[in-house]
Amino acid sequence: MDNATPHEPNASDEASGDRRRISRKGLLKAALVASAAPLLAGGGVALARDAAATGDGPLALTPECDDGDDTTPPQMEGPYFKPNSPRRTSLVTTGTPGVPLTVSGYVFGRACRPVSGALLDFWQADTNGAYDMVRFDFRGHQFTGADGSFSLTTIVPGLYPGRTRHIHVKAQAPGGRVLTTQLYFPNEPRNNTDALFDPRLLMNVRNVGNGRQGTFDFVLDVAQTPGPTDPPTDPPTEPGTSWAAGTSYRAGDRVTHGGVAYRCLQAHQAVSGWEPPNVPALWERG
Repeated sequence: MDNATPHEPNASDEASGDRRRISRKGLLKAALVASAAPLLAGGGVALARDAAATGDGPLALTPECDDGDDTTPPQMEGPYFKPNSPRRTSLVTTGTPGVPLTVSGYVFGRACRPVSGALLDFWQADTNGAYDMVRFDFRGHQFTGADGSFSLTTIVPGLYPGRTRHIHVKAQAPGGRVLTTQLYFPNEPRNNTDALFDPRLLMNVRNVGNGRQGTFDFVLDVAQTPGPTDPPTDPPTEPGTSWAAGTSYRAGDRVTHGGVAYRCLQAHQAVSGWEPPNVPALWERG
């Protein structure tokens, strides 16, 4: 990778014990992965932002972040990290074996504001559960856009002894410290036996055609203005404007409707009756 990614031992957040306390969102996420966890149509664990729209859940819900009391938890790097990965948003080419997967989301700071130019360095196993240590297959880094968004095109990683399915990532705000963590898939049998599995790091995953789509929002320990409040205030929904009939939307545009965030799947001009929850071919939650 280029010089934008320092990996000094003292630059890692992995040993930050002050972020191991139980938070409201941590409790919520643990509840969501219990046997009674609500599911989306595609089989993924319901996001807090979805539950907030219906008022379900035992706790005050926080969609993307909660003003500083719940940054994304760190996890170990493992033995398969390699520096100097190529800069790219797709880890696959035509004909790459495996189940297609896209992972998208946002990077926020502690005041629930998006972090632009944040570095995300991904690495994972191939469909057979093997890591490439010679070249840079299934390795790549990218930077978030002005709105803090990112998108990764890859495949569902395979299994190997002792681990459930997961994707490794290093996240770093410009000039900030490196957070090393892992992302997990809901409803995986090995989630119950993997000693590293953390339900707070579950992606929301749904089936789309012959592939899958995952969403996850990172919250980095980055000071922002206004700073954290006590108790935390409700953060805004994902960047975007309210859905409106007559508007021309492009693929990737994000809107809110009924208090829920949606992403446009294909370009179209909105008409009355095509509200996001009514047309899953045009809009997906997240």
